[in-house]
Amino acid sequence: MFFRRLLKILRNLFLLFIIISICWVVIDLFTPVFVTPLMLIRSVESIAHGKMPKNSKTWVSIDDISPNMAQAVVASEDNLFLTHHGFSFNDMSRAFEHNLNGKKIRGGSTISQQTAKNVFLFPQRSYIRKGLEAYYTVLIEFAWSKKRIMEVYLNVIEMGDGIYGVEAAAEEHFGVHASELTKSQAALIAACLPNPRKFDAGHPSGYIQRRKSQIVNLMGKLPQVNFNKPVVPAQHHRKHRRR
Repeated sequence: MFFRRLLKILRNLFLLFIIISICWVVIDLFTPVFVTPLMLIRSVESIAHGKMPKNSKTWVSIDDISPNMAQAVVASEDNLFLTHHGFSFNDMSRAFEHNLNGKKIRGGSTISQQTAKNVFLFPQRSYIRKGLEAYYTVLIEFAWSKKRIMEVYLNVIEMGDGIYGVEAAAEEHFGVHASELTKSQAALIAACLPNPRKFDAGHPSGYIQRRKSQIVNLMGKLPQVNFNKPVVPAQHHRKHRRR
């Protein structure tokens, strides 16, 4: 009797989670995403250290973001973004083999996976979080267009200490709007994404300058990002990944 009740409760909780998650994804399809779990964590961390939380963020439409920025993050983070269905199993396999060798941990997440993690989940590493990340990735790939995924990604991704989204990053680092970002500026922002709190696009180190040059070079080799007519990249280039 006890186990039947327990199973019923678990079943109801599972169904409730499915309903809430689907509704959440549908709502975010039509509305700007102003707050994410990571933003809340960073604010709590700041308060815990006796600092005033910084949350520099301005939502902008994908149509008001320079095409250079989408091209830069595709080049640096996810070459096959327009053609995959949320996952790049080749990159995941390479990351797994790399991590088995005991080297610095590398992620194999696509832009879709990073968007799912940033919008719906907390960043702590665990198998449960990765499972939920995969679940939300499937949902947004099904419910959202690639254009919407990129729009949300570029508006919520952490791009510096207390800086979220490309509009805030463009203003903070270069004194321009996201729509005005040059190829070089976009590549600098993209080069910092693996560790945006360590690297500064406005004051790039020699390493970031080299990464920028690599990204600019790759941006010219990849097909232009076109959300109205996806194309298959000629080849899958190596790049750094966010964890």
